[in-house]
Amino acid sequence: MTVLSVPDMSCGHCKASVEAALKPIATLVEVDLAAREVRAEGAGPEALIAALAAVGFPARVAG
Repeated sequence: MTVLSVPDMSCGHCKASVEAALKPIATLVEVDLAAREVRAEGAGPEALIAALAAVGFPARVAG
């Protein structure tokens, strides 16, 4: 599982946008809005980061 930090994610609309961007490429997407993190499986970190960047949410691998 890949854990990404998405610092610009701050509301329910942001959460929905992040989920919509990742669901086509990931088999599992879990968004923790309070921690501003996303956990995803089924795609590599580079693909996940690129998908989020395409919808305006810069991300990086957490940790």
